[in-house]
Amino acid sequence: MSNIGLIIEEKSADIGNFLVGRLLPFREKRAVGPFVFIDHMGPADLNDYQNLDVPPHPHIGLSTLTYLLEGSIFHRDSIGSAVEIQPGAVNWMTAGKGVVHSERTPEYLRHSDKRLHGFQIWVGLPKHLEQSEPTFHHSEAEEIPVWEENGIQYKLIAGEVFGKKSPVPVHSKLFFIEIKTKEVKKISIGKDLYGEAAMYVLDGTVTTDGNSYGSKQLMIAKDTKLCEFDMSENGTVYLFGGEPFDEERFIFWNFVNSDRELIEQAKVNWNDQNHEAFPLVPGDEEEYVPLPKAILNRKS
Repeated sequence: MSNIGLIIEEKSADIGNFLVGRLLPFREKRAVGPFVFIDHMGPADLNDYQNLDVPPHPHIGLSTLTYLLEGSIFHRDSIGSAVEIQPGAVNWMTAGKGVVHSERTPEYLRHSDKRLHGFQIWVGLPKHLEQSEPTFHHSEAEEIPVWEENGIQYKLIAGEVFGKKSPVPVHSKLFFIEIKTKEVKKISIGKDLYGEAAMYVLDGTVTTDGNSYGSKQLMIAKDTKLCEFDMSENGTVYLFGGEPFDEERFIFWNFVNSDRELIEQAKVNWNDQNHEAFPLVPGDEEEYVPLPKAILNRKS
């Protein structure tokens, strides 16, 4: 019997002037552990006149995680952070009661050909932190744990597993793991995992229970403890998971929370451009992403 309970096909979503592949949320699976949103960006080749420009937009009740495989994004936020995200580094911003940030192609790349590829992820916050003060943490690539066992390379991008811990200051029990192989390998790691787990195949194929799976699919495990599969040569997979929350998390536009009323108030605050609730982003104060009218008029 297969341990794969659900397969989610990557579907296109527009984030302004850039298309991404959306993996979560899905109508049959709203979250995996504390992970409530996963976008696979690219890989995309951008010409000298094409740039990523996501103007200032708000969040509440979540942490954002940006992890790039190729390219560069410049992050600014209302806390005052201003940092370039490069491949292998981890950008971790905790919105708490409210934060605003923008994501753009760095100035020095805006008039040259470039490539962009990576993941953008939202992680729900424990209920007691949903109204916390916003924070920001950037971990450089060399700070992220990387090790090899039996010809298999592991990278612990965030969380804690295998007796190792990433420096990314997560707020609940979770894991985000990259696994790479140059040769065909059997991966048997279920005994080390916990909570819920999902796997995304980036390169190569994965075989489990006699079935093979390729890219652009997120596979949800029925039982995390039975996580065992064969990876093809030159394979790369990502595992997302951890302990789910006791309370349901509601998602409307860029807002995540266990309390619908806080989401309703966030809608009003952003629509009214209440800068006490959602401060301006220093260095990126001229634009903002308007609240979609359909979201404003839709009750959570």
